[in-house]
Amino acid sequence: MNQKRDGDRVHGGFKTYRWLRGVCVLALIACAGGRADAEPPPPYEAVATVGMIADVVRNVAGERANVTNIVGEGVDPHVYTPTRRDVVLLRRADIVFYNGLLLEGRMGDVLRRMERRGTPVLAVAEAVKTAGDYPLLKEEEGLDPHLWMDVGAWKRVTRVVAARLAEFDPEHAAVYAANAERYLAELSELDSYVRGIVATIPKDRRILVTAHDAFGYFGRAYGIEVRGIQGMSTDSEAGVRDIENLIRLIVDREVPAVFIETSVSDRNVRALVEGARARNHRLRIGGELFSDAMGRPGTYEGTYIGMIDHNATTIVRALGGEAPEGGMRGRLGR
Repeated sequence: MNQKRDGDRVHGGFKTYRWLRGVCVLALIACAGGRADAEPPPPYEAVATVGMIADVVRNVAGERANVTNIVGEGVDPHVYTPTRRDVVLLRRADIVFYNGLLLEGRMGDVLRRMERRGTPVLAVAEAVKTAGDYPLLKEEEGLDPHLWMDVGAWKRVTRVVAARLAEFDPEHAAVYAANAERYLAELSELDSYVRGIVATIPKDRRILVTAHDAFGYFGRAYGIEVRGIQGMSTDSEAGVRDIENLIRLIVDREVPAVFIETSVSDRNVRALVEGARARNHRLRIGGELFSDAMGRPGTYEGTYIGMIDHNATTIVRALGGEAPEGGMRGRLGR
């Protein structure tokens, strides 16, 4: 690993860092009268831009890393501007994970500087693109960055995270491999659940209308037509004509529900509801979906699996399909 300088502090390689952490722990034990039963701190700091990536890193790294994410609950990464605290957090990180494909548009410069400084950095969506075994969706604005909406794509991300952590910390490669396999089994279970409940939606009702075009991979993977009011990035603005065209489609195809997103304003979605009502079509808001951010930390929806479970269950029930009360977690009694 290359060395990096942060102010007056010099960060050496991972082995040196681990050794220094060990020395500090031993010193603290000595000061505490020789007590060695306290849990030592994690050996390195991992930082992720968004919660979905941080959740993968936590599951794969386990106790080997202290994982922090920058963009929190209900925050839109497309337009997020990094704060001074975020920059400090990144500068102190031992390894950084981000999505790429312009998801973190305003953080891009900071992330590139981290890489030039010698900090190990991985853009997970870019890694999937480079692997070439998963076709990325292409829109007018570029490649769609919202890979997490397809659980199959997120399984690929899990593998590239595990490989990067094994490269970063080869001494514990077997730990990362075992953790990844366990998490991949959970993701396979989630993928099967989503496929099963989506199949119960009547075919003529399989159309998902949301605030912005973040669900393309979900639609492709699970067989639902997706329409977003805004483009892939919330930096783009929806025009009056875009909304009018979408209202016409909703009325013509008798779409029963549209959905708001936790990280995007609901103004345009409510305009759809009002517009459909003016044409004597009863359109309701089917629920709130997690698109570019997960739920509150510490909740089920604050995990990737909980996020996708919530989204799929909410969509299916609102569009006339069948999904168990409480989603996959409710079905399994978790």
